[in-house]
Amino acid sequence: MRHTLPLTTQFYVTAPQPCPYLDGRMERKLFTALQGENAGDLNDSLSGQGFRRSQNVLYRPSCADCAACLSARIDVAAFEPSRSQKRILKRSRHLQRRATSPWATEDQYELFRRYLDSRHADGGMADMDVFEFAAMIEETPIRSRVVEYTDPDTKDLIGVCLTDVLGDGVSMVYSFYTPDRPKDGLGNYIILDHIEIARAAKLPYVYLGYWVPGSQKMGYKAKFSGLEVYLGGTWQKMRDPQNFKPDIHPLSNDPIAEQVANIALPDVGPRSR
Repeated sequence: MRHTLPLTTQFYVTAPQPCPYLDGRMERKLFTALQGENAGDLNDSLSGQGFRRSQNVLYRPSCADCAACLSARIDVAAFEPSRSQKRILKRSRHLQRRATSPWATEDQYELFRRYLDSRHADGGMADMDVFEFAAMIEETPIRSRVVEYTDPDTKDLIGVCLTDVLGDGVSMVYSFYTPDRPKDGLGNYIILDHIEIARAAKLPYVYLGYWVPGSQKMGYKAKFSGLEVYLGGTWQKMRDPQNFKPDIHPLSNDPIAEQVANIALPDVGPRSR
């Protein structure tokens, strides 16, 4: 029996589970499969509507009684580094950057484990083994790169970012770095360097994932000028983070059927040649 993919994009909802960002809340995600020859177009379209990629899945928070998570991106043209960010750039300018195909290595996994054990020992990825790590890096149906940062003096791998290349920017899917240099601000440096990568490629945005008002884990994202958040179906400039409060009203989210109906999908007709 031959099986074929559905002609239209199908959306599903995960079961509720404890929120990793706000205590006492439950999270739920709206998601769809990312596959087929139109995967790139679908990823571009949904990324512009607040979705994120994890392997061959695109997802967006769709909690039953909370709308605190806001997709965030940096407008490269509007970005100006702060004094502290200029110091971070100066401190780490000597690092060597190398962009490769999405292929997992032992060095990457060793760094990943040290990063998790130091920063996120109780997080949802803490038990990820080498095979799951390889799947996270390698299972991508779109144009992705692994961006590595190496110290030229010691030859040590000190930072890695799994990066998707979109039609209008670069999306930082997941980054990790050595916990042995806390004063270097390596997490911020990787973002700053991705701004330079996007600028050199003439791409207007750097997608950062989600920013959650009131979550200390996500506070660093609001420190980047030119930040925009996806709110109410549009991208809005972040002028003052203090003006954003976590939206935890039980009627904040539309019903799932209405959310899906409002998602704009790309044209899946034959590609021009």
